[in-house]
Amino acid sequence: VLNALQNACAALSLERRNLVIVSGIGCSSDLPHFMSAYGIHTLHGRALPVAQGIKLANKDLTVVVTGGDGDGYGIGAGHFLHALRRNLDLTYIVMDNRIYGLTTGQASPTSDRGHKTKSTPSGNPECALNPLALAVVGGATFVGRGFSGEPVHLADVLKRAIAHKGFSLVDVFSPCVTWNKVNTYEWFRPRVVKMETEGHNPADREAAIRQALREDKLPIGVIYEIDEPTFTEEEPSLQGEPLVKSKIGLTDEEWKGLMEEFS
Repeated sequence: VLNALQNACAALSLERRNLVIVSGIGCSSDLPHFMSAYGIHTLHGRALPVAQGIKLANKDLTVVVTGGDGDGYGIGAGHFLHALRRNLDLTYIVMDNRIYGLTTGQASPTSDRGHKTKSTPSGNPECALNPLALAVVGGATFVGRGFSGEPVHLADVLKRAIAHKGFSLVDVFSPCVTWNKVNTYEWFRPRVVKMETEGHNPADREAAIRQALREDKLPIGVIYEIDEPTFTEEEPSLQGEPLVKSKIGLTDEEWKGLMEEFS
């Protein structure tokens, strides 16, 4: 995933001084430390609100958020839902290994029902969360999926996600070779199918939902993409130059008028 992201950023000719990588907590959240760009390693499940704050303060920055399925779809799920509908222009990459890896192998929100883990020794009693379906119906304007076993294809998906104007989710099958002995590279390879070979129209919302709900195969590629106004384009206070470049406070004339009005 790191290699694919680096290649995507290079292909888009992104300048390091204009790129910010934000992460939460987990194995995948160490990624900003390996990118030659600005980065911030935040609290568990709180990467999205921090990233949105950065984008609101300086809309000229390219903001990429990285995390795992536990961080993003578990403790961070509330932030995820509202980020979908808010449609700020940022990219959220979730490295989904269907397990809590940093804490040595507990069931995560995307673990399959029946999966035996340290926290579910008799098998996971809960159904798995479907991030693609959730993102499509929740308001995301770009929904994609990749597989770390297909790095070239993944880089192309990431490139399209970053170039897209609006909230982009890229869920990445990223097997945990240490703690998940079920959903391995060998398990994923025969199950993934590239959308480019399926004749899929990513602008068709109903078709995107059908792909997200497929049980015969696991789709990878661009699942859904539409053009909608972003939050920064819609919010009046964010028009013009970025907030970070705006003068904060009152002018001498405004201050004098305020004092006269209330004195």
